[in-house]
Amino acid sequence: MKRKVLTIALLSLAFGMNAQENTKDVQEVILQGNRMDIPFSQAARDVQVITSEEIKKLPAKSLNELLTFVGGVDVKQRGPFGTQADISIDGGSFEQTLVLVNGMKMIDSQTAHNMMNLPITLDAIDHIEVLRGAAARVYGINALTGAINIVTKKTKNSFVAVDLFGGSSFKSKEEGDGSGIYTGGGVQVTGNLGTEKQSHLFSAGKTSSNGQRYNSAQEGHKFFYNGAYRFNENHSIQALAGYTKNHFGANGFYAAPSDRNSEEIVNTSMFSISSKHQFGNVTISPRISDRYNEDDYRFYKDNLGVARSRHYTNALMMELNGNMKTSIGQFGLGWETRLEKINSSNIGDRERDNHGAYAEFKTQLTDKLMANLGAYVNYNSDYGWKMYPGLDMAYMVDQHWKISASVGSGQRIPSFTDLYLDQKPGNVGNPFVQPENAWQYEANVNYTKGGFSAQTGYFFRDITDFIDWIRPDASVPYSPVNFGKNKIHGFYARVQHSFSLGENQRLGYRLSYNFLSPKIYGDDTNQSKYVLESLKHQFIAGLQYSIQDFSVQVENRWMKRELNKGYNVTDIRLNYQWKDFVVYSDITNIFEAQYRESGAVPMPGRWFSLGFRYLWQNNK
Repeated sequence: MKRKVLTIALLSLAFGMNAQENTKDVQEVILQGNRMDIPFSQAARDVQVITSEEIKKLPAKSLNELLTFVGGVDVKQRGPFGTQADISIDGGSFEQTLVLVNGMKMIDSQTAHNMMNLPITLDAIDHIEVLRGAAARVYGINALTGAINIVTKKTKNSFVAVDLFGGSSFKSKEEGDGSGIYTGGGVQVTGNLGTEKQSHLFSAGKTSSNGQRYNSAQEGHKFFYNGAYRFNENHSIQALAGYTKNHFGANGFYAAPSDRNSEEIVNTSMFSISSKHQFGNVTISPRISDRYNEDDYRFYKDNLGVARSRHYTNALMMELNGNMKTSIGQFGLGWETRLEKINSSNIGDRERDNHGAYAEFKTQLTDKLMANLGAYVNYNSDYGWKMYPGLDMAYMVDQHWKISASVGSGQRIPSFTDLYLDQKPGNVGNPFVQPENAWQYEANVNYTKGGFSAQTGYFFRDITDFIDWIRPDASVPYSPVNFGKNKIHGFYARVQHSFSLGENQRLGYRLSYNFLSPKIYGDDTNQSKYVLESLKHQFIAGLQYSIQDFSVQVENRWMKRELNKGYNVTDIRLNYQWKDFVVYSDITNIFEAQYRESGAVPMPGRWFSLGFRYLWQNNK
């Protein structure tokens, strides 16, 4: 315990990342998840942005690992190398957070367990936007506690990036699971062909490991394309396509200990085509997209004729967004349709439609006061009409200080698993469960000057018809019910600073702390499936030092869940750059903390890895 406290104290300067340059870059980022693009510096609510430069320096090789270093985001991994993970924001469930890729929703109507099955390599990412709070007005359904929008690169400069990495714990594998030591690695290739009028981004990746414990081996493949063509300054077209396959041992994932010999294969494909047209002060952006997912869960991998679940899910989405700039402000208006279908061995053949329309108004009330007001109206073929309003306001005290406040509402529609799953004796759906609804109130203060920035805020979220999977005792299956109300008070604070130590030397740090105080009003005599995993404390700290072509980044995470012991994980990355080559080495979980992020899956202990990265770019 003393060693952990000392580690936290030494690292309580968190996340060093060349903040002086990055602060400027972040201020210039255009938040693209919103239907009306807004510069980061003008955001009227709490939005965190992770830039591509920050991504390069963090000790992470997958998107799942990367998001563990973001304050307020809770990533419950069931294994390394992007095996499988549930993601939530500010104490919500994994079903209440929305993930998007370039604004395209990754909602999986079967289950949000598959939402992070994404085909994107880290070198393909331009930045990540993390918006916290109920956000139906901005993103529509299922953004109950927030949204994460992954924005890929779109540049006129051509480049090729190759990343090759591998590593081991240098420990023997578990008895009965083959011989040798636990090893794993991967390769990622990303390239862009760009000109003044077009860009074509391609990426591919593969990861493989033999498993840190019995039946936990993993193999994953990713392929992604994002293209854009600009006809002229007023008209452009964009296309996106991706495919990923993830095959992994699922020991302890969902039904421990009886699922010791389970495995799962998840295939996800996606495409989107959109365009943007500007006519004077009016902009129109239509889009059609589709996400298809196959989930093959084999309870007994050596006996496929027993307890095998196969799900085929598809969502066809169509939307039309528009905005108009006037002398009094900017108006946004849009419509979207989502058609969902599933064919499943233990859910059946199901389908439903969702239609939404929104109206939004953004204005500068005074030189210092900004406001963004709007509402989202939703119609679901199973649940009828609902309306979700929201208001964001920000006051610029001066060029350094900003005060903002927001009130917003949101909805989470039950998944097909919630409603119709028949997986006795473990889990059984409830066709009578109703959507969750929430209101969130938030206020925060921001200060930025040079390479220093600080934010602090408070929020209160009130969820009605809260859905939880419960059972009276272990003799009956878990089943979802509208448990009652879920009220959460939350506080967060972040500090980031970077400064020069002299010629060719920099030191940076960043600190992030989140505290959550949840209260569930309902029948507490039942066993809950998720209350034990509710996050209470999160402290993320890191330190970065660079001198000429060498840099070191240390990251520390302390997590304390509602009814479980806290754990402390420390990672380090060393980078050395020579011309177009970077050699890096990671040590993950340096002090071999024993911890679980989800279910009955213990995460790996100390892990060593070595990587080589090559980058060629044409800056002409």
